[in-house]
Amino acid sequence: MPEKVVPGPVQDSACIREAVCIDTKKIFDSCKDKDCIEDLRFYPTQDSQGAIDRAVSVKAGKAELLYVYINVEPIGFNRGFYTVDVRYYYRVTADAFVGAARPVEITGLCVFDKRVVLFGSESSAKVFTSDSSDILDAQIQKCNAPTAVVEAVDPIVLNLKLVDVCDCRPCDCEITEIPPSICSCFCSDLNFGHESRRLYVTLGQFSIIRLERDTQLLAPIYDYCLPEKECACDPGCEDDPCEIFRRVKFPVDEFFPPNQTPAPGEGCYREIRGCGCRS
Repeated sequence: MPEKVVPGPVQDSACIREAVCIDTKKIFDSCKDKDCIEDLRFYPTQDSQGAIDRAVSVKAGKAELLYVYINVEPIGFNRGFYTVDVRYYYRVTADAFVGAARPVEITGLCVFDKRVVLFGSESSAKVFTSDSSDILDAQIQKCNAPTAVVEAVDPIVLNLKLVDVCDCRPCDCEITEIPPSICSCFCSDLNFGHESRRLYVTLGQFSIIRLERDTQLLAPIYDYCLPEKECACDPGCEDDPCEIFRRVKFPVDEFFPPNQTPAPGEGCYREIRGCGCRS
């Protein structure tokens, strides 16, 4: 009797039970990018703007990718190809040095726009599903366009530049319409003007962008995928709290000082992901 097949690499000697048709996402085209985004406008919070106006210098901190807005549109003169417009929203923190005092942490928003062209194939079929109860609801996929997926990691802060407003570039456009969900990620309102100094940020961003469609594929089936791990605990353990307590590992670190400083998110350092405030 052959050994049971588990998810992972399959040997040639493994027996295939049947071939089945599955509905899944098929990737039609993808690309990867290593963007060096120079001189992004930094929109600080109202509290941070005062520190920037008085700052002698600034020190790079970290950048967090908050959200990615994606829009897919077909290219009229090249059938099967689509433009993928991507807008990245970043929360950037840095240290501003004001005189001889301790540095002041500043926080703000940076926005980066990007466009790529990928092949997503064509389909004129109108797709309906039974998930919606409204007959006029959005059951039809718009133009049956492919789905764009963006995979990205938090960027690296490469450089910070502190300049006077009079030295800014003429093409430095203002961004005033920010989604409320992005604004809620900051502890105070963002400042979009009426400042004497501005901060520009250079980021390094790694990303993968792909176009995919729902497709029916024929796949070999070896067996049903059943979990090996059992959920039940030992008989009677749910009724005996002392037995549960005996299984708890002794908390040595609670009685002796640790040898290393806790990393962010551990120990006494806690970051609230909603707005980035520390407590």
